[in-house]
Amino acid sequence: MFLPKNERVLALAYKAWQNGESLRNRRNRYKQYTYGQQWNDLVRDEHGNLITEGELAVKDGKRPMTNNLIRQLVKCVVGRFRNSLYENTISPSLKPIYDLNNLNELDSRMLEEFLISGCAIQRIAQGDIRKGDGVWVENVNPSHFFVNAFTDPRGWDIELVGMTHSMSIAEVIMRFSGGDHAKANALRQLYSQDDLHQGSAFFKTTNDRCRVIEVWTLECEESLLCHDEHYGEIFMTDLAHRALLDQENTLRKKNKVTEIDSRWHINTYWQCRYLAPDGTLLDSFISPFNTHPFVVKLYPLIDGEVHPFVEDVIDQQRYINRLIVMIDHIMSTSAKGALLFPANQRHESMSWEQIASQWAKSDSVIPYNPSSGNPGPQQIAANNTNIGAFELLSLEMKLFEDVSGVSNALMGKSNTGINGSALYESQIKNATIALADIFETFNHFKLERDQKIEQVTG
Repeated sequence: MFLPKNERVLALAYKAWQNGESLRNRRNRYKQYTYGQQWNDLVRDEHGNLITEGELAVKDGKRPMTNNLIRQLVKCVVGRFRNSLYENTISPSLKPIYDLNNLNELDSRMLEEFLISGCAIQRIAQGDIRKGDGVWVENVNPSHFFVNAFTDPRGWDIELVGMTHSMSIAEVIMRFSGGDHAKANALRQLYSQDDLHQGSAFFKTTNDRCRVIEVWTLECEESLLCHDEHYGEIFMTDLAHRALLDQENTLRKKNKVTEIDSRWHINTYWQCRYLAPDGTLLDSFISPFNTHPFVVKLYPLIDGEVHPFVEDVIDQQRYINRLIVMIDHIMSTSAKGALLFPANQRHESMSWEQIASQWAKSDSVIPYNPSSGNPGPQQIAANNTNIGAFELLSLEMKLFEDVSGVSNALMGKSNTGINGSALYESQIKNATIALADIFETFNHFKLERDQKIEQVTG
């Protein structure tokens, strides 16, 4: 069975995917920092070779340690958001959908993604082959998402948007065969080709699954905008129907009835296409709601750029880790209780290991052969050099708090010198102001999502 192709739309989708590579790479780095992998940045060693910061630290004789403050920071902000959910009221018409999709939990995870990557993306679908009837909301991983370059924070200049799916061959056949046995066989043969699963992550998946690319494009077509004054109707029709319109007007003219007035018009609509990695068109339809199913909020989108909340504290987190490793290295390499023992005074009945073991005991006796002019065993205890590392670490911890805008009061820590709950609550309220922009932006994202749900449900 012949399956048509649409390589033009596939090329446009792949270009949009490539444009998002920088954002995906930065998101992956910020995610690693948030969840504790904070020594993976690439640096050059003394020979100019690229290695990770952790490998360089080990090479220099240090022990890379992670003191993850970012994770606690993100958990604190998400916790404040979840606490505010109890104060919000949900529209009665939306409550069944909230309960069906467990949207409070979904939104909390979405906010966590929003803080890490600056991307909040959800997809709304009416009815699903696997889930059944209803309106379904799902969080979209930014690593699977692509969109044309846009600069409007509301997303009103989006013209191409979509995501990649990873499906089993059974699901591909169930979704796109349309009950046609010949098409099912054609799909099975298509995805059995080895060269179909080559290239970047846009084209291939893992674990023997099938890549399906969902692309939504804003299309336009010529049409006739008609005004039927006699029946009080305004409607649009295809240019191909002009002859029928002329026939109707001729008949009305004979019967002395007001003719239908028409003019040339450009009509816009959203079209969905499901594509295989080689551009094979699996399915295509026009949106009945004249919109795409995605709700997209990128933060802050100044000049089309994304700069998430976590990005601001990465440098402070790196420097805190470095300082603690430096302090640990200084303490471990400083001479503490070292023993200088003359070699010619070691008694032949004792090995060096025995001497070291005996020296560590408070009541031990170590025999040796004294010789004139040679000093006896000496113990050296040297204090660590104060180079200001502890003060610098304290400064970086304070900078971490100032840069993030999340104070001790907001994190639930007790502050010295605060008397009375009213004053403490006032400090929490003032601290929340620093996060007001993030919360309001995310709440606007939820509002757009709810409006789209209402549009889908009618």
